[in-house]
Amino acid sequence: MERLSIKTARRNEVVDITREVEEIVGGAKFSEGVCVLYVPHTTAAVTINENADPSVQRDILAHLSKLIPERGSYMHREGNSDAHIKAATLGPSVTLLVEGGRLVLGTWQGIYFCEFDGPRQRGVFVQLIPGAD
Repeated sequence: MERLSIKTARRNEVVDITREVEEIVGGAKFSEGVCVLYVPHTTAAVTINENADPSVQRDILAHLSKLIPERGSYMHREGNSDAHIKAATLGPSVTLLVEGGRLVLGTWQGIYFCEFDGPRQRGVFVQLIPGAD
């Protein structure tokens, strides 16, 4: 298992981690299998979405903020309830297939770490599981 280190700069931010995950997969000793990404934080998430147009990431953040505003009638006293709800909405993990030593991603897909309580130093665990021969 490997761990990516991510330093975020804003409270809400989407960081493209596709290249870093591809490098880890490219160094694997197998060519077929599964790649599991896991975010061990309750106010951050990981997702797969379009990587051709950066306005998609801006739209995701803008609409999550509309649906789940930073200031609301939340009971959690830390002041980051919105971050917990946003992270729970997107989720802490994704599973990708590995074929021919490469991630199986669609033409326009990328992998994104989603920060909702930054800026912070964060981590993403990357577990590679070889396929059955």
